[in-house]
Amino acid sequence: MKKLTLVMAALLATTSLAAAEGELFLYNWGNYTSPELIAKFEAEHGVKVTITDFDSNDTALAKVEAGGSGFDLVVPSAGFVKIFADKGLIQKLDLARLPNHANIAPAWKDVPWDAGREWSIPYQWGTTGVSVNAKVYGGDINTSSIFMDPPAELQGKINVIPEMGDVMALATMWAGGDVCSEDAEVMKKVRDSLLAAKPKWLSMDYSTVEKMINNDYAATVDWNGSGLRSRLGNPDVKWGFPKEGYGLWMDNVVLLADAPNVDNAYLFMDYIMQPENAAMLSAFARYANGIAGSDAFMPADMKDVVELNPPAEFANLGQFVTVCTGKALEYQNAIWTELQK
Repeated sequence: MKKLTLVMAALLATTSLAAAEGELFLYNWGNYTSPELIAKFEAEHGVKVTITDFDSNDTALAKVEAGGSGFDLVVPSAGFVKIFADKGLIQKLDLARLPNHANIAPAWKDVPWDAGREWSIPYQWGTTGVSVNAKVYGGDINTSSIFMDPPAELQGKINVIPEMGDVMALATMWAGGDVCSEDAEVMKKVRDSLLAAKPKWLSMDYSTVEKMINNDYAATVDWNGSGLRSRLGNPDVKWGFPKEGYGLWMDNVVLLADAPNVDNAYLFMDYIMQPENAAMLSAFARYANGIAGSDAFMPADMKDVVELNPPAEFANLGQFVTVCTGKALEYQNAIWTELQK
């Protein structure tokens, strides 16, 4: 009987592996996917994962919308989930195939961009602010003036990430408006200030961590996980929460409508909703995730750090960044287009 049980177990294991054999194609932000997590998934399930990077939500949307991408999963920010869904680019999830869906933390289960989490699962979330090398600049870093009205010490040494939604949100709050302001005077101030500030920037680049560590940049608009990674590599780097207001965001995993490897896509989505695996993603990219129970597996150097825990005076200044509509979007698109010239 024991021998028969062992044979049956071997057969079941072989059958399970065969069902999961093949490939998975993930389209994700650059420098954002844990190699250790991918290696663990591949070893456990016999699936070869290929990762392709993108550097902005607009880039990802355009690539998928062009058709024939061959990707299975993509990781857009909150406001873009509905855009992908409305364009028919993603498919509604079969929650019966995602038993770990129950692990989504209550705060992230019923979100404005995806009520009931029928189209997406959480990946990671964080804030947008500024990283500054305190050896170069010793003034107040808790302000978007770092890039909107750069102090002399930082001029020619500043980077701004090329993500319209995040940058425009910071700029608009700095100018006294809400994230999706339709106030013409506010948006004129945003435009004029950004255009005046740009000649004082060094670059508009996505790759910030290595360049802050190596002192190639003295300051950058950035995401808090990148800021934490920069500080761990260079203790002179400090994180600033703009007192005028800063952005909150969440990235999410969605299943493409034409995904060639649907079974493996479901397997991976369910896998990263296991608390230990979600913590592996966070430990690499240094952001919080939306999975309950993952805190127990987080590395010690992510606990109680300022990048992930705004001081009391800044705790209520965050605004969730969404994709604006109507006149607000018209203003933002026009300003961003002019800024790219």
